[in-house]
Amino acid sequence: MATGRASSSCETERKEENTGVHFSTKKQLYVKTPVLLSHQLTSKAGYKVYLKLENLQPPGSFKIRGISHMIQKAVVSGDCEHVYCASGGNAGMAAAYSSHQLKIPCTIVLPKTTPKFVAEKLEHLGAEVIIHGSVYDEAKKHATELSEKSGALYVPAFEHPDIWEGHASMITEAADQLEDKPDAVITSVGGGGLFNGVVQGMRQVGWTDVPVVAMETIGAHALNAAIQAGNLVTLPAITSIAKSLGSLVVSGTTLEYFKQGKPPILSQLVHDREAVNACLKLAEDHRFLVEPACGASLAAVYSDVVSTLSKSGQLPEMVNSVLVIVCGGAIVSTESLEQWKKDFGL
Repeated sequence: MATGRASSSCETERKEENTGVHFSTKKQLYVKTPVLLSHQLTSKAGYKVYLKLENLQPPGSFKIRGISHMIQKAVVSGDCEHVYCASGGNAGMAAAYSSHQLKIPCTIVLPKTTPKFVAEKLEHLGAEVIIHGSVYDEAKKHATELSEKSGALYVPAFEHPDIWEGHASMITEAADQLEDKPDAVITSVGGGGLFNGVVQGMRQVGWTDVPVVAMETIGAHALNAAIQAGNLVTLPAITSIAKSLGSLVVSGTTLEYFKQGKPPILSQLVHDREAVNACLKLAEDHRFLVEPACGASLAAVYSDVVSTLSKSGQLPEMVNSVLVIVCGGAIVSTESLEQWKKDFGL
């Protein structure tokens, strides 16, 4: 069994300015999520399907691992007295939750197009919400400007090494939870934060010979486009329903990891309909609600992508087991799931 240990629990040492009292606290802000052997998916696929249930994290997604790690590292170094983030999605939720747990002020900047319920969720987590700009890029610019002062920390959605380092903990956990190495690790890819963490974790536990099936939806396929071109490509627009995969360009580190091939990367695309169908199937099979961005990785099994890769020789002819990262997603409800079902005639 390959083993590893998560390194993201943080020894936070601070000195109270007024009292001079020195104290130390150890607080891991994410939870150790279970690896579930899905009998329903295993029966359908003909090989063991293990689900790493990041949807069970307190803010609803894997984002808490990397973002809490980044914030805690900044606290240790004395560089974090106020957190700023521009995100109405899972990154914003993770930043607000982490800041609340650490009792640090947090400001989330949202564009005007963000649904009201998102702002309410963030405020419930104790964050100050500022509405600025008509699109995300304008909100991001404003959040970055606000963070240009002493003691302020700007938390990006994915593009930071500390975030990737934190995300790696899900693989080191999984290596301890599984009896054997899987034949493939399946993950969704957006801007590359989750992907980079998965690769780093796999290197830490010695899984460099295990292929990563990198799933994207058509219309949010920044990695696949970069692979085809051989260099970073900026998509003209995000046309996929999987908005949490909605980065116009993938991280340069992500493309570099593909070129290095340790572990080997298999880039695969699915249609929005397949991603949504996977969300519906997961709800039926396991009573979990996840976003279409997560449905993209689940579609590798529900839409037989793994079987196709096996038949083409890109995966072993006899796949024994796969590990699927169920990355979750906080911006999903029974109402939205029903609407997607209607939109795609499922």
